[in-house]
Amino acid sequence: MSDTPKNPFEVMMQQAHDMARAMNPALESFSPKGFETLWPTMPKDMMEMMFGNAVNKEGLDAKMRLLLTLAGLTMQGAQADTAVRQTVRHLLEAGARKQEIVETIGQMSVFAGIPAMTRALDLAKEVMDEKEEPDQ
Repeated sequence: MSDTPKNPFEVMMQQAHDMARAMNPALESFSPKGFETLWPTMPKDMMEMMFGNAVNKEGLDAKMRLLLTLAGLTMQGAQADTAVRQTVRHLLEAGARKQEIVETIGQMSVFAGIPAMTRALDLAKEVMDEKEEPDQ
């Protein structure tokens, strides 16, 4: 018997892990991060058509909507890793400069705190490093 009691969440996660391993041994090394590759980045024109200002000419463009989305994700503590990374990918495709992305996240530190900002910046940096393009 173990000296340290496990909390119910740890027990549940261990049971799920054991069950997945029993059903399919390949699931033991499964990483949900691979799901991100299933969702391609939309072309800028498609983003503008779907949620930009194509219908409402005076409304927000796709880049601004995505900056607001990034701000909201940061405000929630940047806990949705995939959503933050996907939003940054789409921002770059929509024409956002790296500086705009960093400033959006930085502005949220006033409201969400330094840990949320740091987490969001780390996730954004992963994506921006993938692109390896010069700062605009």
